[in-house]
Amino acid sequence: MKRSTKVAVTALTLSVAATATLLVTRPQLDPSEPEPVAPAVRVMHANPGSERMMVHAQGTVSPRTEADLVPEVSGNVLWISPNLVAGGYFEAGEPLLRIDDRDYRYALERANAAVDRAVAENEFATFELQRLREMEERNLISPSDVETGMRAARVTEATLADARAALNQAELDLSRTEVIAPFTGLVRSEQVDPGQFVNRGSAIARLYAVDYVEVRLPIADQQLAYLDIPPMQRGELDESTAPDVLLSADFAGQHYKWRGTIVRTEAEIDMRSRMVNAVARVRTTDDAANNPEYVPPPVGLFVEAEIQGRSADNVVVVPRSVIRNANQVLVVDDDDRLRFRTVSVARIYGDDAYIDGGLEKGERVCLTVLQAVIDGMRVEVVEDEAAPMPGVAGS
Repeated sequence: MKRSTKVAVTALTLSVAATATLLVTRPQLDPSEPEPVAPAVRVMHANPGSERMMVHAQGTVSPRTEADLVPEVSGNVLWISPNLVAGGYFEAGEPLLRIDDRDYRYALERANAAVDRAVAENEFATFELQRLREMEERNLISPSDVETGMRAARVTEATLADARAALNQAELDLSRTEVIAPFTGLVRSEQVDPGQFVNRGSAIARLYAVDYVEVRLPIADQQLAYLDIPPMQRGELDESTAPDVLLSADFAGQHYKWRGTIVRTEAEIDMRSRMVNAVARVRTTDDAANNPEYVPPPVGLFVEAEIQGRSADNVVVVPRSVIRNANQVLVVDDDDRLRFRTVSVARIYGDDAYIDGGLEKGERVCLTVLQAVIDGMRVEVVEDEAAPMPGVAGS
């Protein structure tokens, strides 16, 4: 045998032996199931308490009183107040316009003269009646003459009453030549100039009051259940039970807030929106008197409204996202395992859910949204300091 062949056989033999040795001495691996990784979840502790329900709405500020300024007499305009312009402010009782009063002063003089004449005629008729009665007692005249005297006296009395009424009317017409502001407010528009002839009963300006403003807030009938007001209230609500409302809006580059109350609901349902309009009132004069820097809500401003509703007891507020299957939440038990819990959901509004049954005080509610959940699944609990705190209702 050649030397090279012997070397090859020897090498092969050694390789086979080494392989057999490795196979015999290899470690034995015991198969085992890996431990599942528990997902980390955020929790909050249930702490039932009293919660104030909130209802949100939107509306436009409108004046509580708006009226046309109408002269009650006709004539040429002699003077117009500088405040009688669009946007002008005026106080109640302030003169806004004067009409030429010469015709009415002449009418007043004629009415005075008519009264004087009627007084004289009545005095004469009364004296004549007295004289006729005395003559009748002495049988100097017939009863028919006395009746004629009585008729004349009554006619003069009626003439005197008519003259005095005409005098009162003339005085009233003269006073109406000066048009007085009926309330404190602002001018929306005006259509009159000095020298213009105005007719009785024709509107010359549009005014609105500023002592308080109102906002019509459309509210869905489902939301009315959370307000302490009758859905078909007749007349205004009692001030002690009227819900408070907070109005807010951005105006002139700043954010403003105004406080008011719901004073009434319109006793009908809007046929187009199927909503009920609640009317919020904001008194501007009181706040302006107490705060010189107070800015009243401008008429026509679009505002957001937050209405305080009824109070609910033993309620837990949780994020809306934790509600599963309409009435279930996940709670973490003492062994850090997830459990499905059926709860009573009083209300879901905005990003919050109000739970009024099914949770005990101190229980841990899972806030993390998990895609696949098995009852009894182990989790790693992370206390969530940023979770919604009980007692603070969301919007």
